[in-house]
Amino acid sequence: MKHRIKQRKLNRTTPHRKAMLANMAASLIKHEQIVTTLPKAKELRPYIEKLITMGKQANDKSASALSKRRQAIARMRDKEQVKKIFDVLAERYADRPGGYTRVLKAGFRYGDCAPMAVIELVDRDESAKGKDSGPVFGDDEEDFAPGASEEMKEKQAEKKADKAEEKPKAKTAPKATGGSAKAKKDQAKSAGANKSSKTSKTTSSAPQKKI
Repeated sequence: MKHRIKQRKLNRTTPHRKAMLANMAASLIKHEQIVTTLPKAKELRPYIEKLITMGKQANDKSASALSKRRQAIARMRDKEQVKKIFDVLAERYADRPGGYTRVLKAGFRYGDCAPMAVIELVDRDESAKGKDSGPVFGDDEEDFAPGASEEMKEKQAEKKADKAEEKPKAKTAPKATGGSAKAKKDQAKSAGANKSSKTSKTTSSAPQKKI
């Protein structure tokens, strides 16, 4: 019987579920607001709040700071976001006794009608949303989205200039030589000779009727 088991399995195996929660936690720490399904958001909330509590404990007790940081890295598997937890979020929520996130219902998903939700950090930094992420744009300036950063545009312009300088010459396809055509003709002749020899053998082996 399922007694004293509060967590949802989310229709995933244990390693898959752990990896999914770790990735979602890293995304939430980085952008401070993400959209997901309601059951996943409810499972992510205690997961992320325990990590932030680890950061606060490390700031309070310097002796356990290294072990707490290692525990957080083992759980979330992202050193950059763990650094943000211990350096930024722990100081932001130093005076808040829990409740670092909020879950807001966001209707139902088109197609399978799954309940959606927005999970975000309380007192979040709005400029962190969508930072250093998004679709990969093409080389042309027309491919840039309206929200593309100036750094991304500069990088794409540099790549375009490098490609223009190092553009290799188009290789021409090799022309068909006469030797290959002759070889095909010889093969066809040999095949015809083999067929004729087989037919002659069959006719000679057949018994002749007496008149």
